Amino acid sequence: MSNYQSINPYTNEVFAEYSNPSSQHIEQSINLANCLYKKWRHESPKSRSKILNKIADNFENNRTQMATIMTKEMGKLYVEALDEVDLCINICRYFAQYGPDMLTSVPLNSSLGNSYYLKQSIGVIMACEPWNFPLYQIIRVFAPNFIVGNPMILKHAHNVPRCAALAEKIIKRAGAPEGSMMNLYLSYKQLADVISDKRIKGVALTGSERGGASVAMQAGKYLKKSTMELGGNDPFIILNDADDALLKKVLKDARTYNCGQVCTSSKRIIVLEDKYDQVLNELKNIFSNLKPGNPMDSSTTLAPLNSENAKKKLTNQVNEACEAGATIFYQYPEINEKGAFFRPIILTNISKVNPVFDQELFGPVACVYKVKDINEAIELANDSSFGLGSSIISSDINKAQEIASQIETGMTVINGRWITAPELPFGGVKNSGYGRELSELGLNAFINEHLVIDCTKINK
Repeated sequence: MSNYQSINPYTNEVFAEYSNPSSQHIEQSINLANCLYKKWRHESPKSRSKILNKIADNFENNRTQMATIMTKEMGKLYVEALDEVDLCINICRYFAQYGPDMLTSVPLNSSLGNSYYLKQSIGVIMACEPWNFPLYQIIRVFAPNFIVGNPMILKHAHNVPRCAALAEKIIKRAGAPEGSMMNLYLSYKQLADVISDKRIKGVALTGSERGGASVAMQAGKYLKKSTMELGGNDPFIILNDADDALLKKVLKDARTYNCGQVCTSSKRIIVLEDKYDQVLNELKNIFSNLKPGNPMDSSTTLAPLNSENAKKKLTNQVNEACEAGATIFYQYPEINEKGAFFRPIILTNISKVNPVFDQELFGPVACVYKVKDINEAIELANDSSFGLGSSIISSDINKAQEIASQIETGMTVINGRWITAPELPFGGVKNSGYGRELSELGLNAFINEHLVIDCTKINK
């Protein structure tokens, strides 16, 4: 059986399989990418802007095809898949327009002579990407590095191989030079070998804490720069002064967008006492009105999880939580579908010794905590090995900003759920990883800050 399989989580049917590449294919791919890097070193970043815009055009022209493949491979709602393609188009256009200016040399104030540093490409990047956003995860690494001049080798998740193949095809058809983005269905042993190759200069991974630790260790062993965007159990803090209408709007899909399979979604809902019962009842109302069904159908509002294995893992986590004393406030009725559907659930009374207290629950599970004041909310928010995202809901923006400054996390959204955009840096701290993607920070993730200084005057 192939490691890379397309399995529709709505029907559990296998509809495509892919084999690992041969050693010769891997060598040819790395060599091609490295030759392109050497060619790009003699060209300006601006020369690649036109192609990146054409790639965006190609995604627009293949929008429905790409969205359909995402839905069929990992089960997300078709309407959400369309949104994902649009986000990728925006990322490509953003770096096509602003990327070259971000790469201009930076002057330095020095008494030793005229000095500045160049922002230069470093070489081929190895990108290991997850299944939950099959196109976005590719493009948010590919687009900035394409402008920088770093070709990319892609190892996508085992359950979205057709998304990887289609993305590579669309990029090639837009006129991107051969080697710009090479998709390889690597085994874990082959991935380790690729990372060790001297032509690979950086490693970007989005995935689990376990996967990140393994790949980061391999990258560190060979002194390769790396960025890691790992999991999270993000706090969603609701203050007593939260606007009711805004709160209702934000909670609507805080735990159900992408069927809750978002690394930055609101996994720990921390509520001050006055709003606690209101929030529980609002979540119950949201969950109870969900409609499971075919994710390609526009009337469906609850998609299946990405796989039967994901369903089993989440079910085991919830069972462990309940055995350790968590209370089920609400759970959706039995779902009469054969796909990988998980019944949305609201859990309360999760103590610190509960095994799920410091775990990531990847699916439509709302863990709701009651706190007596803001200090307790901040303490609970920071009582985690993760630090990816967070949300604060309050009518007092100054207060919310002050709370944000005290949370140990990479990102905080005030009066909103998780958010991403090409101009906003994405990443976390603690066991949620290191480094940033998107924005100018993401563009600078894999560059050489090359100092140049003219010492003529001091040496005369």
